Amino acid sequence: MGPFGIRVNPGYPGTWRHPRQLRPRPLSTPPTSPKHRLAAPGTVGKVAPLVAFLLSDAASYITGSEIPDDGGPTSHGGVKSVSDAVPSTIQKGLDLFEYFPGNYVWNLGVVAALNSGGLIDEVDRACRPIRESATRGEDAGTADFLRAWAALTDQLVAQAQEAEQAGHVRTAGELYFRATNYLCQAERMLAHSNPDRVPTYRRVLELARKSFDLRDRRVSRVAIPYEGTTLPGYFSQAPATDDGSAPVVVLVNGLDSTKEHMYSSGHWQELAARGISCLMLDQPGTGEALRLQGLTARIDTEAWAGAAVDWLEAREDVDRARIGIVGWSLGGYYAPRAAAFEKRFALCVAWGANHNWGRVQRRRLEREGERPVPHYWEHVLWVWGHDDIDTFIEFADAVHLDGVVEKIAVPFLIVHGENDRQIPLEYAHASYDQAVNSPKRELRVFTPEEGASEHIGLDHLPHVSTFIADWVADTFTELARR
Repeated sequence: MGPFGIRVNPGYPGTWRHPRQLRPRPLSTPPTSPKHRLAAPGTVGKVAPLVAFLLSDAASYITGSEIPDDGGPTSHGGVKSVSDAVPSTIQKGLDLFEYFPGNYVWNLGVVAALNSGGLIDEVDRACRPIRESATRGEDAGTADFLRAWAALTDQLVAQAQEAEQAGHVRTAGELYFRATNYLCQAERMLAHSNPDRVPTYRRVLELARKSFDLRDRRVSRVAIPYEGTTLPGYFSQAPATDDGSAPVVVLVNGLDSTKEHMYSSGHWQELAARGISCLMLDQPGTGEALRLQGLTARIDTEAWAGAAVDWLEAREDVDRARIGIVGWSLGGYYAPRAAAFEKRFALCVAWGANHNWGRVQRRRLEREGERPVPHYWEHVLWVWGHDDIDTFIEFADAVHLDGVVEKIAVPFLIVHGENDRQIPLEYAHASYDQAVNSPKRELRVFTPEEGASEHIGLDHLPHVSTFIADWVADTFTELARR
């Protein structure tokens, strides 16, 4: 850079207080931290003068210097490398397995596949040829991602067909199950405008059907009547229904997931093992409802959630007094909103506290935090039925839970990863603090030491899934005793 007159001087502000931080957090002091570190956290006003100096003519002969402005933690006789200047809590905060170094969105898909029944050998064989594509950024290589993972899907389907013809039903079912998992992860990466998106999703539906037929015969495709049409879903009928009615959870999507992701996650199996049925719903703005029916998301989630409850209450195998709702990612907005206004829900879980999704969009415009999918703004506009980013951002300001969670009058669990790079941890505290009328409100934050500290715990998804399933089962048992 020097020959071109460009100076590069990284600054490291360390722990500092931000206006979006809802409550002060204690400074983490590693054992090696010098005793003379300053006690107060940094602020914009403390960091800005250093930045202004480095940009000024007074610093015209300074380049290649790594300068900590962090209150003391790195003052050990001079900064020798970038890793010296970055606090250990930040270095250790990147808890997601990185097959593609630096490409968060692609790594998210890899980890989701592995923690939803994928096999590391299969995933490695699919990913190895596209390592170079991953270096071009999250958007540029998504067609390569699809080709690689579709090739793996083709291989598994061929093996499944061979096994099925030989009468090896269990083997075939497992192969179709993993093929469903891999292809729905690849489909999720495509832009809305990509011509392969709908054909790929249709194939995902067919693979899931084969998996039900051969592997999970207690899971069936259902249609929920809704405003002159239907909402597609999968219903897992718990074995407990063989002896009568059972409680049920309505599991709802986030911004970019589908009911096939829910199926692959195995959360319904954890519920079934605890005597609980599960309705995996593609609500408006998600999955099949969006892709094949054009149903876009809506702020008043109680409208479609109420339709789901109507359908469940008409079933003889459902305990009408014990119907809960669980939502992951953007479902951490959808589910609490539904539980606040649809009073027939007996409990609610926010699997990732999306307390103020509108504010997150403004952060993403400023490139703060990570985004969940490639081609992000095209995807968001599609989900919500908008075609102008400026108009959408104004609209999205209304997607929040301020003044809403206080209306939740049933048990309410919030789970969140300590190092969630998409949704700030402060939002989990906001939902908890405002849920003052819940008779049983709980907040569970997953740490890097135990795993599941990334977005919705994708880095250790089964750990979060079983915790939620246990809480739901315990809460339903408590409700039955009343």
